[in-house]
Amino acid sequence: MTDKSEGDIRPATQSPSPHIWDPLARMRQQVERLFHDTDWPDFRLPFRRPAGADPLAGALPWFGATLPAVDLVERDGEYEVRADLPGFEPKGIEVKLTDGMMTIRADRSSEHVEDKDDYHLREREAGMMQRTFRLPAGVDTESVTARYQNGVLTITLPKSAEARDKERKIEVQAA
Repeated sequence: MTDKSEGDIRPATQSPSPHIWDPLARMRQQVERLFHDTDWPDFRLPFRRPAGADPLAGALPWFGATLPAVDLVERDGEYEVRADLPGFEPKGIEVKLTDGMMTIRADRSSEHVEDKDDYHLREREAGMMQRTFRLPAGVDTESVTARYQNGVLTITLPKSAEARDKERKIEVQAA
């Protein structure tokens, strides 16, 4: 009579998921952890995902994109957004307003071809920058303007009359 406990008692193991060993995924997780405590609620990085979400689930539409440097300034009666987009042409820049969000996207591409007797050279370059922001409350979306000059995109977001009326200045008194 053979004892059933004799034999291979090692548990069946599954091979680990291939994305666990992906060094780019690991680096991305570390960068997300670094920015977790420092990113502002209105300037979230486009690759942030809700807590608990599989970091590699679905396609990665942001892969290869860079973030343009952006300044947001509040002035009397308006907000002004300045984005650094050097090397782009105005026709390759797009600003979209949708459901309280503003997306700035810029694309560029170039190709250089050189044919000589003893070689053929073809260089291609392409780049894309994109950033999405939540619009502040009280922006008059019908009056938004954008202009591009010397590598800087300036977007003017006028406050609505209702938003300007709700503002009130609080006097600070010395103690």
